[in-house]
Amino acid sequence: MGNPTDTVSQSKDGSEDLPLAEQISIAKGHAGVPDSIDEIEKTSTSKFTWLVAITASIGGLLFGYDTGIISGALVYLGDDLGHPLSSSEKELVTSLCSAGAFVGAIVAGLSADKYGRKAAIYAGCLLFTVGALIQATSYSLPQMAAGRLIVGFGVGSAAMIVPLYLAEIAPTRYRGRMIGLNNTSVTGGQVISYAIGAAFANVPNGWRYMVGLGGLPSVVLACLLRFCPESPRQLVYHGKIEEARAVISKIFKDATPEMVDDKLRTIEFSINQHRETLEALSRWAAVKEMHNNPATFRALLCACTLMVISQMSGFNTLMYYSGTLFSLVGFSNPVAVGLVVAGTNFIMTMLNALIVDPYGRRRVLISTVWGMSLGLLAVAIAFHFLPVNLETLELQASGVSTPAIVVLVSIIWFCIFYGLSVGNIAWMSTDFFPMEVRAMGTTWMTCCNWGPNIIVSSTFLTMMKSLTPSGAFGFYSAICFIGWILIIFFYPEVSGLTLEEVSEVFKHGFGVKYARQLRKARLQQLKQNVA
Repeated sequence: MGNPTDTVSQSKDGSEDLPLAEQISIAKGHAGVPDSIDEIEKTSTSKFTWLVAITASIGGLLFGYDTGIISGALVYLGDDLGHPLSSSEKELVTSLCSAGAFVGAIVAGLSADKYGRKAAIYAGCLLFTVGALIQATSYSLPQMAAGRLIVGFGVGSAAMIVPLYLAEIAPTRYRGRMIGLNNTSVTGGQVISYAIGAAFANVPNGWRYMVGLGGLPSVVLACLLRFCPESPRQLVYHGKIEEARAVISKIFKDATPEMVDDKLRTIEFSINQHRETLEALSRWAAVKEMHNNPATFRALLCACTLMVISQMSGFNTLMYYSGTLFSLVGFSNPVAVGLVVAGTNFIMTMLNALIVDPYGRRRVLISTVWGMSLGLLAVAIAFHFLPVNLETLELQASGVSTPAIVVLVSIIWFCIFYGLSVGNIAWMSTDFFPMEVRAMGTTWMTCCNWGPNIIVSSTFLTMMKSLTPSGAFGFYSAICFIGWILIIFFYPEVSGLTLEEVSEVFKHGFGVKYARQLRKARLQQLKQNVA
C-alpha cells in the first residue's frame, strides 16, 4: 500500500488512487476552472482592494457599535423613558436589536442577488442613521424599542452583506484577512462604544449621545461607498462583463490581460453552470434545493453550527450586559471595566486577522475553543463565592473582592480565546457556499447568528436569577466544550483554496480529510513549480 498522502479515495467521476498532484486538476475540472487560474492569484494585490475592504468594513464598525452601546446606555437610562426599567424591559430593549437584525439579514439575503451587494449596504446605512436618531430622541419605552428595532434591521443587513461582499472581491490568499478586517471593525466598534459610554457616563442625558453618535459612521460609509465597485461575480451574473473585467484588473494590479481573461472565464463558467437552474426556481424552491443538495446542505450545516456555537458561547452576555455584570460583582465604574474586556477582544481579533490565513482556520479553532470553555468554567466557580441576591441581582457586600477579580480575569481569558477563534472565523464561512446559493447560504448563516443572539440577550438576566450566575456561566462553558468536539470532527480547512475549490470540499462528506489532502496537493505543486 502506498503512502496515504500520495493518493485520494475514489471520486465521483470514478477515478481512484489518483496522485495528489492531479487532485487539484480534478477539482478544477468539476468547477470548470482553467489550470492557469492560479497564476493571477500569485500577482500583487492592489492598494485599491484594501481600501475597498476598509471602506466596506465600516459596516462592521456600525454593527459592533450599535450592539455594544446598549451595555452602557442601560446603566445610565435611569427614569428618562418615563420610569426605571425592569429586568424584563432591559431584556426587551436589548433583544429587539437582535430581532431586527434577524429580519434584516433575511431581507438583505433575498435582495442581494437581484439588486447587488452595494444596494443592501446603502439600505443598511439609511436604517442605521434613522434608528440612531429615534433612539437619541426617545422619551418612552415604545419609542426606544422602535429605534432599537430599526437599528437592528441595519445591523442584520450589514452583518449579512459585508462578509459576502468581501469574500467575493478578495484574492484567495487574503480572503480570510479581508473578512477578518470586517470582524476587527466589529470589535473596534464595540471598543469605541464602551469608550464613548465611559466618556458620557457623568454627562446629563449622556446615554442620548451614546446612541445618537451611531448615526455618524453610516453617513460616512454611504458617502465612500460610491467609490467602491460592485462584486465582479455580481457584475458577471448581471451580464456586465466589461465592468467585471475592469474590477478584476483593479484587484490584481499586475495581472496580464490573459490572466484577467482566465479569471473572468472561470467566474462566467461557474455562474452559467447554474444560471438556468436558478432562474427556473422560485426563492422558496431555491431554498429547498439548497437543503436537498447533500454537498450544499453539509456546507450549510457546518457554517451554521459554528455560528450558533459563537453566539451561544456566552460572549453576547458580555457585549450586552457587561455594565450590569461588572456592577453586580462590585466594580464602581462598570462601563470602564467593560472597556478593558472589549479592548482585549479587539486586540485578539486583529491578531486573528494576521494568523488565520497562514495557520488555517481549523488549526486556530482547535487550538483555542477549549480555552473559552475553561475561562467560563472559572467564572462559574468564582460566582459561587459571591453573595448575590437572586431577586434583585445585587451584590450583598461592598467593595471588590477576590472572587470578583477572578471573574474579571477569567472573562478576559475567555475573550482572548474567543477573539482568536469563533468570534471571527464563524463569519468567514460565507465562502463555504457555491455562487448560486452564496447569498442564501450567508443569509441562513446570519440568521443562525441572530436567532441565538435573541435567545441569549432576552434570557440572560432571567437565567442569572433562575439558574444562579454559576449555573448560567456553567451552561455556556458546556456549550463551548461541545462546540470544540464538533469542530475537531466536522470542520474542514479551506484557507488557501479558491471559492470554486471550496465548493468541491463538501462533495466529499464534511471534507475534513479531502480538504487536508487538497491543501497538501497545492503545496506539492508549488514545490514542483519552484524546482
